[in-house]
Amino acid sequence: MQFPNAIQASAGAERADLRTDIAGVPGSATAIPIQVAPPADNAPPLDPRLRANLKYDIPAGLVVFLVALPLCLGIALASGAPLLSGIVAGVVGGLVIPLVSRSALSVSGPAAGLAAIVVAGIATLQSFQAFAMAVVIGGVLQLALGLLKAGAISHFFPSSVIKGMLAAIGVLLILKQLPHAIGYDQDNFASESFQAEGGNTFTMLAQAPQAIEWGAFLISAVCLGILIGWEKTRFAKISWLPAPLIAVVAATLGNELFKTAVPSLALEQKHLVSLPMGDGAQSLLSVLQLPDWSAILRPEVWVLGVTLAIVASLETLLNLEAVDRIDPWHRKSPPNRELVAQGLANMLSGFAGGLPVTSVIVRSSANANAGARTRVSAFTHGALLLLAVVFAAGLLSHIPLACLATILLVTGYKLAKPKIFAEMHKLGWNHFIPFVVTIVAIVLTDLLKGIAIGLAIGVLFVLRTQMSRVFDVIHEGARVTIRFNKAAYFFTQGKLVALFERLPSDTHVVVDAQNASYIDHDVAELIRRFQQSAPRRNIHVEIRGL
Repeated sequence: MQFPNAIQASAGAERADLRTDIAGVPGSATAIPIQVAPPADNAPPLDPRLRANLKYDIPAGLVVFLVALPLCLGIALASGAPLLSGIVAGVVGGLVIPLVSRSALSVSGPAAGLAAIVVAGIATLQSFQAFAMAVVIGGVLQLALGLLKAGAISHFFPSSVIKGMLAAIGVLLILKQLPHAIGYDQDNFASESFQAEGGNTFTMLAQAPQAIEWGAFLISAVCLGILIGWEKTRFAKISWLPAPLIAVVAATLGNELFKTAVPSLALEQKHLVSLPMGDGAQSLLSVLQLPDWSAILRPEVWVLGVTLAIVASLETLLNLEAVDRIDPWHRKSPPNRELVAQGLANMLSGFAGGLPVTSVIVRSSANANAGARTRVSAFTHGALLLLAVVFAAGLLSHIPLACLATILLVTGYKLAKPKIFAEMHKLGWNHFIPFVVTIVAIVLTDLLKGIAIGLAIGVLFVLRTQMSRVFDVIHEGARVTIRFNKAAYFFTQGKLVALFERLPSDTHVVVDAQNASYIDHDVAELIRRFQQSAPRRNIHVEIRGL
């Protein structure tokens, strides 16, 4: 694949990034710096030259494209939106965001986590065109958040919750994609919610073996063997030939062979990728539902736009933090720059009649798993989505969903390996319990609710840790010293009240706050009130450092 015009690379002695020009039209170019960081202990070296990384990025982009295609369509279907709107969001997220973002591995597109908001928004506004206007407004607000440097909010989420989110996505992929891997396509392929068509995640798993498609089962088994065993073959050294791509080719050819040799095993179209068919770009453009500009005066459109901006920004920042954790080279993505990129993409997606865009952890994980090194892979995936919907809808409709489900199963296992649970357990209960609660909450609800629950539990454990050993009580005969060891916030009041009530009469109490970095006003007032009431019990109170 060749990018428009030219892609130029240069590296300086004092620079840790590579600037690449991808020209969109003749005579113009946009600079794309590719961050280069020291590799992880077990990661291969990262070549700073763009051309050296193309052999990894373009095949990885092709793999992500194959995974993203049914996800874009499935999310649009789950959102009650036109199918083409999901493809539009995927194309915009793939082509626009890599030009502005500085995240090497993040892939953006329509997100399943926003499906409930989209469904409710379309129903409230009673028009997808009005909803598209809300997406434009949300993009403008996101852009403003990035310029105001609101991305720092991502630093306030504990690592146990971020790791729990990654592991939960892995568990979800395994639970959700197992039925698809054996041909039980009752639930939406892109679903991440606990609720499913006619039941929930677990009822889908229970029902799947009763409706197994043996053709899909055999295809999944072959694909799984390729994905697991490819690294042990000599072909694994060919960087531009990743295992997922071989699995897709093998699955497609296998199903075509079934049609001629064993028709009973051949998969029907409902078990294959399905794209909106058209006679080219012109016919597709004619069915796009562009925004209704008159809706900009409706208050409910603005309310929805604000909601989309806040929720999409939070989801993007959390996913960005998670993607940085699975980057083999430990590169750090600037969150404010990402918000600017996401804002621009949402504005353009709304303009073109697309769904809202966020960074998506499933596609980003598949990107990292496929061996991507720079943002060229995300750009490649966007370009292929555009070319596919315009020129190759018929060809891609031969790819079995079971094969794509198997790729996601392997990705899910890598995100939720037993080793990760063991490592979190070693860190202690303060980390392990929020980690596990986040996983369970996401699996049993959805991504955003699960993260909120995990964050609440994480905050409780932070408070619990903060409340431990805030002060020591030293008894020396009739003298009692209450020595503060660290900052005392309002939630320390309960322990202090209980202590003051237990103090015996005829006691000399020393409240020593000299070592405390901070004493909350409420705590200080409590101590003062105790000092004023203590003489009634013949207690003398001496205060130091307050």
